[in-house]
Amino acid sequence: MANKKERILSPQHRPDDLRENTIRPRWLSEMIGQNRVKENLSILIDAAKGRNEPLDHVLFYGPPGLGKTTLAHILANEMNVSLKVTAGPAIERTGDLAAILTNLKAGDILFIDEIHRLGRAVEEILYPAMEDFALDITLGKGPGARSVRLKLPHFTLAGATTRLALVTSPLRARFGALYHLDFYDLDAMKAIVVRAAKVLDIEIDKDGVDEIACRSRGTPRVSLRILRRVRDFAEVRANGHITRAVASNALELLDIDELGLDDADRQVLRTIIQKFSGGPVGLQTIAASISEEPDTIMDVVEPYLLQLGFIKRTSQGRVAMPQAYKHLGIPLTKDNQPRLPEL
Repeated sequence: MANKKERILSPQHRPDDLRENTIRPRWLSEMIGQNRVKENLSILIDAAKGRNEPLDHVLFYGPPGLGKTTLAHILANEMNVSLKVTAGPAIERTGDLAAILTNLKAGDILFIDEIHRLGRAVEEILYPAMEDFALDITLGKGPGARSVRLKLPHFTLAGATTRLALVTSPLRARFGALYHLDFYDLDAMKAIVVRAAKVLDIEIDKDGVDEIACRSRGTPRVSLRILRRVRDFAEVRANGHITRAVASNALELLDIDELGLDDADRQVLRTIIQKFSGGPVGLQTIAASISEEPDTIMDVVEPYLLQLGFIKRTSQGRVAMPQAYKHLGIPLTKDNQPRLPEL
């Protein structure tokens, strides 16, 4: 399987996605989709403004590429405050987090992406910072060590994670608001493609929009990446105008099928169906069979296959569902019927 950062359909951020910043909505009113989350955030923002207080701490969770970072930027714009952005793996030492916290101003929003990857010692520094707006620092070592508490300005911590279960209970409990971002429906994806094409000055007709939206896996980041690749194809072979046929030919060349699956997705499905009779089969076994990391399959491949109903997670492992057989053109006989564990 190709490295997840090299796959065009990977929802993970890549360096060539920097154009997202020019397309990213700046206000809640500009954001497409996630209506329930937007409505809740609107109430949260209006209430905080009415009390003239900073926002409560917010945690966004869900598959990558759905707008968690965008929502953090929107929160800062709506509250007219500064946004400081970092990521869990980037904060290696407690001193790194202390330096960030002491440079915040009242009302600022600190956004920590992949917050589930914070180290234990670093995370413990966050507890008093989030609850009491204080930073506990230990000076010296041994018997002469003493603890000093520094007051911090009232700030807002916005966290993002793709693995809510890996966020420890003490940290999760300190967030006042938790919002789940799910895959976008087809109408929202079409509107996102239309908006992006307008910003990037791309000629595209309605059928071309539909074709790209259908294959974007309900993920805005993927749709923007596909749109740029189809634009390249259109400029070289179709005078720069994207129609359904042009989009279809470009995506076929990229090995992206009509449901937005690529070779990596199909490889996982074929492994479950052909090597393990449809399952159930454990994640570790699947990963070993295709020489891939289990986390890559769980974070990058599985969410969309689950959304389509192509696989099912059970206590005994992953099971391929009849829809997956049909999509791959594999006959579903009595011998390869998926075996679901008895309840």
